[in-house]
Amino acid sequence: MITNRTDAASLTPDDVRTVQRRTVWVLSIGQVLGGLAFGATLSLGAVLAAELSGDEAFSGLAAASVTLGTAVLAVPLAAFARRAGRRLSLAAGMAIALVGVAGVVTAVGSDSFPLLLAAFLLIGGGQAANLQSRFAAVDLATDTSRGRDLSIVVWATTIGAVLGPNLTGPGEMLGDAVGMPPLTGPYLFTIVGQSLGILLYLFTLRPDPLLTAQRVVAAGQGTQAAAAIVKPDRPRIARYAIFAVAAAHGVMVSVMAMTPVHLLHHGADLTIIGVTISLHVLGMYALSPVFGILSDRIGRVQTILLGQGLLVAALLTASFGQDSTAAVTVGLMLLGLGWSASTVAGSALLTEASSEQMRTKRQGISDFTMSIVGAGGAIRAGVVLGGIGYGGLALVVGIAVIAVAALSPLARATAPSRG
Repeated sequence: MITNRTDAASLTPDDVRTVQRRTVWVLSIGQVLGGLAFGATLSLGAVLAAELSGDEAFSGLAAASVTLGTAVLAVPLAAFARRAGRRLSLAAGMAIALVGVAGVVTAVGSDSFPLLLAAFLLIGGGQAANLQSRFAAVDLATDTSRGRDLSIVVWATTIGAVLGPNLTGPGEMLGDAVGMPPLTGPYLFTIVGQSLGILLYLFTLRPDPLLTAQRVVAAGQGTQAAAAIVKPDRPRIARYAIFAVAAAHGVMVSVMAMTPVHLLHHGADLTIIGVTISLHVLGMYALSPVFGILSDRIGRVQTILLGQGLLVAALLTASFGQDSTAAVTVGLMLLGLGWSASTVAGSALLTEASSEQMRTKRQGISDFTMSIVGAGGAIRAGVVLGGIGYGGLALVVGIAVIAVAALSPLARATAPSRG
């Protein structure tokens, strides 16, 4: 284990690769646990909000509270990581979420809607930790593996996202058996998942990847190990990367959030709607390693542009095929793929366009921006949907895609050699 400056200075590239492989495995397992925890319970948020508020109009506030909590905690957790390392930062995010889960159960038991919303804000800490995990995966990555390593951790979310919702029924039975308030039983899985995640990070994310990177750089920038970590600061490219990730997220959330409402109004049943959203989530995560490898081989900016092309295809399919459930489903899958390509490549580009001193700060800003834009997009999308319909909404949000593509030449002119 690296414990001092001398140890860091003696690290060879092979040593760094060994630590990096272990880091990616630990983070991937952590993503599975986090995904199971949130997948098993987050879908109940809207139901609980409607129950406790007495008005279905407030059902969306649960997801909005989680998103707001994610945004609020993203920058502080990134700053904490810079000082104390990823190990403690990721564990802290999941611990905050664990407190939030306890708050949800308490809120339902005491029939307190304000407490429920406050609890969901804290649950956003777990989501902020999940987002930070993809950056932790590249603290020690090289130019040739940065996209792949990041995308593997993103891909691991697929397991939790698919399995988590299926735990709702068993969770409710367990909750009844131990006397928990109605509809809170699935949070038992959240408690277990979050607790295991905290222990995983505290005891197995060693050596800490971010602290190791800092020590390698401090030990001497002339070493081979430091060469992969030290990057010239390119603020223009970093801003473009933040914009590309946030724009793709805003487009994705705006259309995805309104799709169930649109399909319901066109006669689709809840099963069809569930399948559509599941395929969309699959598109978001399942092929992320493909886009990671592509970003390593053809370049970060080029892969971001591929993502924009997929988003254009998605929006046109959803808009002109809005009366067809099959077309909307295809559009949602393409939407997930476009988000995946843009997020994976954009996150890798942000990391290598930032100096080691600026990296974690910008990563926190990126997660904050991404979450705020997503929340704002979901809120505005409802207004746009009511005014010009689903097809109009799909075309309007395309403005963000055009902007990302239009600005790409400015980023590519001074981008790192592989992007």
